[in-house]
Amino acid sequence: MKLLEIKKITGTVELLSGLHIGAGKDEIEIGGVDMPVIKDSVSGEPYIPGSSLKGKMRSLLEWKLGELDSNGQIKQKPNENDVVARIFGNTNKELKKGPTRIIVRDALLNREQQKTLAMEAISRTEVKYENTINRLISEANPRQQERAISGLLFDLEIVYKIFDISDNGENDKKNFEFLKQALKLVELDALGGG
Repeated sequence: MKLLEIKKITGTVELLSGLHIGAGKDEIEIGGVDMPVIKDSVSGEPYIPGSSLKGKMRSLLEWKLGELDSNGQIKQKPNENDVVARIFGNTNKELKKGPTRIIVRDALLNREQQKTLAMEAISRTEVKYENTINRLISEANPRQQERAISGLLFDLEIVYKIFDISDNGENDKKNFEFLKQALKLVELDALGGG
């Protein structure tokens, strides 16, 4: 096994609507937000975790390639030519097709936009009020969900490794196109909850 090449995809993620990627909450405060967004521990700015983007890319590519059954479970154990397993990794020790090819870094708020928002004193998040209704007893269940605001820009970086595993890297080179397809699928679908 030999590392032949490292490709890097960089870009900008623009929110076309509010984005909620939850941070979880240890305690509930009276009058507080039920569902806060994940924020950087140093800057306090919202960000898009690389693991969230990577997971969404993998999930949509699995659906696109027909690798899931009607219950959303993987149909079979990955084989040596399995695109998703080679790109995103797998737990099948028998495959021996090398490490995960992709690294998706956390997408932090664009620095230039951070400066503009700070100068104009614009909040990076908003609270969206939602309500679910129990259909049997007509009881309302209101909740507050924090979202990163529409229009925010996040810096994207994805790293992809090409290995020679007795194929001169041909499978990994071919699978790079599937990686780009997975990223396009996220663009056409959605990210986050709510």
